[in-house]
Amino acid sequence: MLCVSQLLTLDKPSNARTRRLRTSRGVFAVLDTEPADPVQYRGTALLVPGFMGSKEDFLPVLSGLSRGGYRVLAMDGRGQHETGTASSAPSYAKSELARDVVAVARQLDAGAVHLLGHSYGGLIARAAVLDTLGDPSLWASLTLMNFGPGPVSAAQQERLRMLLSGLESMTPAEIWPFIENQESDVAVGVKEFLRRRWLANAPEHLTAAADQMLGETDLTTRLADIDLAKAVLSGSPDATWSPEDVEQMAHRLGADLISLPGGGHSPNVHLPNETAAALIDFWDRCGTAPRFR
Repeated sequence: MLCVSQLLTLDKPSNARTRRLRTSRGVFAVLDTEPADPVQYRGTALLVPGFMGSKEDFLPVLSGLSRGGYRVLAMDGRGQHETGTASSAPSYAKSELARDVVAVARQLDAGAVHLLGHSYGGLIARAAVLDTLGDPSLWASLTLMNFGPGPVSAAQQERLRMLLSGLESMTPAEIWPFIENQESDVAVGVKEFLRRRWLANAPEHLTAAADQMLGETDLTTRLADIDLAKAVLSGSPDATWSPEDVEQMAHRLGADLISLPGGGHSPNVHLPNETAAALIDFWDRCGTAPRFR
């Protein structure tokens, strides 16, 4: 199976709203979930989805995080789902996507933000922190969820090269039947959403993201030098990155290593309650002084 974000439900909490956030880098589609009890507000988190994913991948954890006192924004990145190109001159270079994440975090005006990147989103989140050198006024913590230090595994590289080859000669609509075969166990309504989401993704973004996952270098040493609370959250089984490499990355980062057996590549989907509880525990221990607006 290709290293893609997964989704089983489209249920949305009543306190979550989809909106468009205007930033210095363009307009981004976000799911904005307020804390269940604003009086108990503990901080704000920004969630970055993975390859072929979207903000909806985080729907299962929003209620739990909200009950824990957190405002949570999940975003569609440039070229993903409802964000589209975001600006009149889009670029899908890693550095540009990282600056988009920085712009979204700054636009929130919420003090230091807890940043989480899932899979390919971890690659972008890491780049965003490196771009700002862990600016203490911007980041409260960094969580890398089901993300490894360098290129994806050999098996995933082969699948990505097949996708790249397909994108050279086929339209996204023609490729969808091959993607659909990976989603055989989801409800009809979810599968239709996944089809619409796939067709909405910019092919240029898919190509750039696949290339980045094939050629990413190990930046763990640089990230370890940044004084910022870090966690590596790893659902299993997951063959996208070597489990040994992921564990070693966490050790090199001095990060909390949170293992969630049974969570697979998307613990946010398969173990949402456990994932939310683990994130709340980590974020609470970061000791930020948040403000709610």
